[in-house]
Amino acid sequence: MGIRLIKISAVYFAIGVCLGLYMSMTHVFTFTPVHVHINLLGWTALTLAGILYHLFPHIAETKTAKAHFWLHNIGLPAMMIGLAFVVSGNEAFIPLTAIGGTLVTLAVLVFAWNVLKNLKQA
Repeated sequence: MGIRLIKISAVYFAIGVCLGLYMSMTHVFTFTPVHVHINLLGWTALTLAGILYHLFPHIAETKTAKAHFWLHNIGLPAMMIGLAFVVSGNEAFIPLTAIGGTLVTLAVLVFAWNVLKNLKQA
């Protein structure tokens, strides 16, 4: 699970950097919120979770880890696609952004619960 999350985070990192390059080349910064969230919740958060799951494989084997994985990887793309449309002026995508954001929030809470409950000192 840890390595899979790290690999997925690398994809988010590439997307975030390409989006940042696009914005800097065009001097159009409409997608700044999308860029920031992809880099923070996709690249940084998933990399750190992946490292923790890799270093402590017993927490990666829990049902909460699997719930974290799926909630995060379903919620984040939904939130980013919705947010891209919203910042472009299409408010019809606010519900998709909210649903995706709620799933990511649940993912983070499940991850935190998993770490607090199952990560023990040796």
